[in-house]
Amino acid sequence: MQFPRGEYGELSKIQEELNEITDSVCQDCKIMALVELSDLYGAIEGYLEKHHPEITMEDLRKMSVITKRAFRSGARG
Repeated sequence: MQFPRGEYGELSKIQEELNEITDSVCQDCKIMALVELSDLYGAIEGYLEKHHPEITMEDLRKMSVITKRAFRSGARG
């Protein structure tokens, strides 16, 4: 399936990669889905570099840990 090409560093690239992951899952192609997941990581990294250069992927990871804990416990902190 063809999807609109996004621009690296923009949300459109993140959307492109999400579309490609979704397509991979629909095709039941686990390896392709993992490759697309890696591409998504790169698209997010590019977005941060362009729009939030002071934020790193490590910062996002830390927030993810907090969010997971909040989902499990029902409270942040």
